[in-house]
Amino acid sequence: MGMKDQFQDKAERMQEQAKQRAQQGREHGREPGREPGREPGREPGRQDQQRGQQGRERMRDEAPERHQREEQDRFDQDYDV
Repeated sequence: MGMKDQFQDKAERMQEQAKQRAQQGREHGREPGREPGREPGREPGRQDQQRGQQGRERMRDEAPERHQREEQDRFDQDYDV
């Protein structure tokens, strides 16, 4: 069995699994393609973007303090014998 056959088999299995999941979703009353627990109309990744922005702001605020500590550490190392 060649690599092409292996990839074809895998693709066919994945398609079959997708069909089965869609069928199960319809049987359970869920809309296809909709993740359980996800709010309709909610923009995906919005909360992650907010967390990232907060992290950047925090790093920007801490940068001068960190820079000052690093400078102090270098100064201390220079004078430590």
